[in-house]
Amino acid sequence: MDLRYEAYCFADRQFYDLQSSTEGTPGDDFSIDLPALPHDWVMIERNVWRHHHPQGVRLPNQGWKIHVSAGLDNAGRVLRKTYDYCVERRIPFKYLRTMSIVLARNSKYAPREGSGKLITIYPAGTAQLEAICTELGQLLDGEHGAYVLSDLRFGKGPLFVRYGGFSEQWLEVDGQQVLAIEGPDGKLVADKRKPVFSTPEWIELPEFLAPHLAARNAGDPEKFPYHIKSSLHFSNGGGVYLATRKSDGKEVVLKEARPHAGLDREGRDAVARLELEHQVLTRLHGVRGVPEVYDRFTEWEHLFVAMEFMPGRSLGQWLGHNYPLTRRETTPEDLREYRERAQALIGRVEDLVGQVHERGVVFGDLHTMNILVDEDDQVSLIDFELSSTIEDVHRPTLGAPGFQAPNDREGFDIDAYPLAALKLWIFLPLNAVLELAPAKLRQHVRVVAERFGLSEDYQRQIVDVLTPRTDPPADPAFTSFDDESPDWTVVRKEIATAVLHSATPHRKDRLFPGDIEQFEVGGTCFGYGAAGVLHALAHSGEGRYAEHEDWLVDRTKHDPPKQPGFFVGAHGIAHVLENFGHHDLATELVESYAPLVRTTQDHGLSTGLSGIGLNLLHFADSRGDGGYAEQAGELAERLEQQLEQAPAPGQKAKAGLLHGWSGPALFFLRMFEHTADERWLDRSEQALERDLAETMVALDGSLQVRDGTLRSLPYVGIGGAGIALVLTEFAKVAPERPCVTKLPDLLSGCTGEFVIQPAFTLGRAGLMATLAHAHRHRPDERLGRAVDRHLKALGWHAVRYGGGLAFPGVQLRRLSMDLNTGGAGVLLAIASTVDGTPPLPFLGSRTPVTSDR
Repeated sequence: MDLRYEAYCFADRQFYDLQSSTEGTPGDDFSIDLPALPHDWVMIERNVWRHHHPQGVRLPNQGWKIHVSAGLDNAGRVLRKTYDYCVERRIPFKYLRTMSIVLARNSKYAPREGSGKLITIYPAGTAQLEAICTELGQLLDGEHGAYVLSDLRFGKGPLFVRYGGFSEQWLEVDGQQVLAIEGPDGKLVADKRKPVFSTPEWIELPEFLAPHLAARNAGDPEKFPYHIKSSLHFSNGGGVYLATRKSDGKEVVLKEARPHAGLDREGRDAVARLELEHQVLTRLHGVRGVPEVYDRFTEWEHLFVAMEFMPGRSLGQWLGHNYPLTRRETTPEDLREYRERAQALIGRVEDLVGQVHERGVVFGDLHTMNILVDEDDQVSLIDFELSSTIEDVHRPTLGAPGFQAPNDREGFDIDAYPLAALKLWIFLPLNAVLELAPAKLRQHVRVVAERFGLSEDYQRQIVDVLTPRTDPPADPAFTSFDDESPDWTVVRKEIATAVLHSATPHRKDRLFPGDIEQFEVGGTCFGYGAAGVLHALAHSGEGRYAEHEDWLVDRTKHDPPKQPGFFVGAHGIAHVLENFGHHDLATELVESYAPLVRTTQDHGLSTGLSGIGLNLLHFADSRGDGGYAEQAGELAERLEQQLEQAPAPGQKAKAGLLHGWSGPALFFLRMFEHTADERWLDRSEQALERDLAETMVALDGSLQVRDGTLRSLPYVGIGGAGIALVLTEFAKVAPERPCVTKLPDLLSGCTGEFVIQPAFTLGRAGLMATLAHAHRHRPDERLGRAVDRHLKALGWHAVRYGGGLAFPGVQLRRLSMDLNTGGAGVLLAIASTVDGTPPLPFLGSRTPVTSDR
């Protein structure tokens, strides 16, 4: 799970957003209590940070920087002292804008490398670095804050130092743009920002910091009473480890809590919660299925608690292995057997929670990752840090989406709610959608009751508990997807209505709310930004919108993309602008990013050479300009060399349309069509074979992309569908080639009835579009039925918004409108499925519908 999403859930209840982008001035803005800057200072707000820089002070691009940490209780005081110190001495610095941002960046699931950083100070050199550490360290003596894991601590106070970039410089690493610094030869290298202190190999540690490094390394690991065997989990609050006790070799789980870190929404840190867990486990001693607690101690300022290792895998993993609706074929007997097994398992969870209640404990955090299932389907509970006693119930402020009890539940009812949620989840694991749209509860219950034959009593157990007690919704969850014969023109109009309603043309960072990646790569790009949304609206027949095109043009000019790639950079924007008639700006983008293209090494369609090459061929065709074709040919030759030198497949595959070799395969295929040179057809087959080498036979016998040793992926972005889309195009040209024989098994991996997300690149919409694309090329009744199932099942995710229908994005926590992860992608997939339009640029031309709908 990508833990970055949690931090983007604080600002808005409907969309992923930066807290700095919420309208109005929050009451907890630190600037309210700070004095005005002198007239010769410049203030700039950028995302969550407020930068202060004295005019006339010039800084290098990189160097030693200082981070100042603080807790919620002393953040204002620490900031005021640091602010006064830096302003008086004309030292540039930045600080987090509000107390809410401080809480979000120090919460349990915030990125660990950014934890603790309240203020960043930029010294002009080593001498000033030492002076600031010494003088400011004295001013802040006695203050506390979370340890900044990426830094070296100065003394015992809240100051931390690391070497890194002062100004933004970017470098492409494995197809991703990362912050960079200059190496000793002047070339850019990655500015490593991992949660461990390190310095670039050519940088010497300043002499005055040597004692502090020695103090950091002074702990004797031999005296630590446990031997760490492996890490099980990390969060901003600490780690969970599998360990053995040195005194007798007993295997234990060792939980670690960092002070002032891993905050919940009440400001309690990880130490307070682990103390509570120790107390609760002591109270539950002897309950079978609850870990026995062995030890509690403090080391390196961190609290540790050792407890019994409980066998089994999480209920989430159990479902992933056993859930029948993800398979390509499911029989009534499969459904009956699963129903009986699942209900028996949930019954055991209920019994165990009942025993916990008998001891007067409210578990408080019942969800699929805190329930372990062993080989005999016996269950145990772990992670009691949000528990409380019935005498003093503490309502959890952390919790898993879709399982956290609402505020109207008290006492043991706090656990009754997630128990009912589990009864639904085990048959349709989409509980997070209900947080966005509680009215969909009855629809989801109706779906699973019909599919699994659930009794009316079982249905009531779910509905009666999960229905909100205050202002229960009517049932507006019925959507146009639920009609017996949906009118897809109406469905598309409703999706377009929601997309357009979400637009924020007054904002400069993004036009349409989407995935969190838009805040990294920019709100104009094809995959996550305005270009892709406007493309989807136009190509699905929902029109063009001058105001929004003007926004795209304006922001492209004033805030150019960071990279040239198609889905996340200049070429995707240029593609859309070209098709909309903004030829001059499209030309400017292609030409101005040519130097970056020459240094691009990634081969993928999303960020790399294949997407750029395909767009150059598009320009060559649309303008009749052979110069663009020549540029594309040069990129094809570079990709040809990379293909010959491609490393062997690894365990964590990247095969698929966006990041694998299927993107170059599509580019080579279009080069063959453009030049009639068989060399490029051979290279296309070779690239497809390279992606096929990263596939595995999944549990249901289909062919999917390997993701580690136990998991496989069927999706478009990374997964079998991405390979199948290109292989379908290849089969039109060279059906006799051996690689084409793999296409049926890849398509089988797209036919499963249940898909966790609706998105195009990593969800149901992309699987549907892939099957429809193949079905048009070679009609197949089985594929046609799967397409129809996918079309209807998109309604499981459809949420009413702005007079239309919207869809949840990655992790289902918030709605998204972008092409890769949200409504625009769903819209494009439906149009492609129903009307025969190309599912994405470069994937064929408009063809008539061959299936009967």
